[in-house]
Amino acid sequence: MNAHTQRLVVAGPAGPIEAALDLPAASVTPRGLAVLAHPHPLFGGTMDNKVVQTMARALLQLGYRVLRFNFRGVGGTAGTHDEGRGESEDLLAAIAAQRQPGETLVLGGFSFGAYVTTLANAALPEDAKPTRLLLVGPSTQRATPAPVPVEQTLVIHGEADDVVPLAAVFDWARPQHLPVTVMPGVGHFFHGQLPQLRNLIVRSWH
Repeated sequence: MNAHTQRLVVAGPAGPIEAALDLPAASVTPRGLAVLAHPHPLFGGTMDNKVVQTMARALLQLGYRVLRFNFRGVGGTAGTHDEGRGESEDLLAAIAAQRQPGETLVLGGFSFGAYVTTLANAALPEDAKPTRLLLVGPSTQRATPAPVPVEQTLVIHGEADDVVPLAAVFDWARPQHLPVTVMPGVGHFFHGQLPQLRNLIVRSWH
C-alpha cells in the first residue's frame, strides 16, 4: 500500500498465509491492531482490493497497526476456498500471529470479508473479542452473518449496491436493531467515493 508496507507470511490452518502490515505514522499514538478481510476470492477479491486499502488508510490515520491478508487459495496463501468457514479460521490465525498480549483489537471486512469477520468475532472468547467491528458492504444475502455487538459495530453500505442489495442488509440488521450508515447513490465497490468512505470511517470512530 505504501513504501512502509511490510510483507509477511504467517502460519495458517491450511498452510502459509500471505499478509501485509502497515504501521501508523510515528507522530500518531498507537491504538492497537486492526485486521482486515477482503472480498470474495472467487470473484477476484484480494488483500489489495481498493476498498480494503481505503479502510486500511482510515485505520492507519486513526492510529492502528493494520494487517491485511489473503484468504486461502488467494495469492501466496495455501489452501482452497471454503465458503467462509476456513476463511474465518484464517482470520483467527492472522490475529493470533500479530496481536500482542492485551493489545486492543479491531476487526474489519469488505463484502464477503465482512461476513467472515462476523464469524471470527463470534468464535473469539469473550476476553479476546475486538473493541470495534467495521463492516463495509457486508455480504448478507447468500449466507447470514453472525450477530454482532450493536454498540461496537460500524456498518457502511452503498444505497445503489447491485451486488448486495441494501434491503438485504436491512433485513439482517433490523432484528438486531443495528444501525446502517448509507452512502447515497454509491455502488458496491464505492467507485469515485473512496475518499468519502475513508473520511466517513474516520469521522464515525470514537
